[in-house]
Amino acid sequence: MATFDLELVSPEKLLLSRPVEMVIIPAAEGEMGVLPGQAPMIVALKGGVIRVQENGQVTERLFVMGGFAEITPGRVTVLADEATPVAQLSRATAATRVQEAEAAYAATTVETAPEEREAIMARLLAAREMSVAAEAA
Repeated sequence: MATFDLELVSPEKLLLSRPVEMVIIPAAEGEMGVLPGQAPMIVALKGGVIRVQENGQVTERLFVMGGFAEITPGRVTVLADEATPVAQLSRATAATRVQEAEAAYAATTVETAPEEREAIMARLLAAREMSVAAEAA
């Protein structure tokens, strides 16, 4: 089966770099499956799970808090704000992050800039997705 190169990079390190058959990414517009030969594009990512498929099966699941993906016909480069293998997610850490994000959102006021309120909401939604992923792990 045809493959393409997948690289997943977070600020801390290169998490993944190898040929894969398919990757499913949590694009801001919804989940997006990427196959070899995909049309070039750059997409924003929301908090969610990246699923890597090889030999017709999911071989890796990584949680990202957001970021961007650059897609070309032969390569996908994911630049994640933060990335963690799903198996390493902690329910307690996820619950704490949800509480912190909910508190930050509750503290917003009418004077809070719309862009700031949107960023806080994105963190809250990503934290909730992290909690769901940690529960499923």
